[in-house]
Amino acid sequence: MTLISATDTTLAYRLEGVTRTYRQRDRQVQALASIDLDIAAGDFVTIQGPTGGGKSTLLQMLGALDRPTAGTVMLGDLDIARASAAELARLRAHEIGFVFQGFNLIPTLTAAENVDMGLEPLGLDRPERLRRIADALVRVGLADRHDHRPSELSGGQQQRVAIARAIAKQPRVLLADEPTGNLDERMRDEILDVLEQLNTEGLTLVVVTHDSAVARRARRRLRLAGGRVTDITRG
Repeated sequence: MTLISATDTTLAYRLEGVTRTYRQRDRQVQALASIDLDIAAGDFVTIQGPTGGGKSTLLQMLGALDRPTAGTVMLGDLDIARASAAELARLRAHEIGFVFQGFNLIPTLTAAENVDMGLEPLGLDRPERLRRIADALVRVGLADRHDHRPSELSGGQQQRVAIARAIAKQPRVLLADEPTGNLDERMRDEILDVLEQLNTEGLTLVVVTHDSAVARRARRRLRLAGGRVTDITRG
């Protein structure tokens, strides 16, 4: 199978022969079928495709939330497929940020307190935590909403808090699963502006989306269907 390669020689991810099968009742389902893929550090990649095509499974592989049945998933020099549970936990805590369609904010906490929740596993002292919280909220344009609870924020603002929570730990990669799926067009574009700005600052972005308007904003567009990936960026 031809390697679907990034143009940059510095890689965030390299996947080789990645296959994932599941047992579903009395049959075996192949979610990913021998995927070979490079993702450059600092790239902005979107993944589109039909429901059930393997998008969420691939994102789980990239996020060290699942292991392939066969193949290797390299994040830098670490093979996620063969790493220990402790190594994967450290990777998720320090190296990978996650943003989901549902904002997953704690309703009784302020924006700043929700961002702080993402820093819990890092063992930082209080001054460093406060510095990172303030910086993350500034970067998503919510410095003046730090003491607002989710019910006092719009949907777009809530998603920006979720992004701030993800970037406060200063991850190498940000993975987003339908991050604009619950938003109207104006709020969607606000979130895309934030993501694009983070990407220009060097953060690697991988975004799963059904929305072609979101995909068109990326530098690189992948399509995943039937467990196989194709690069449609270059036509």
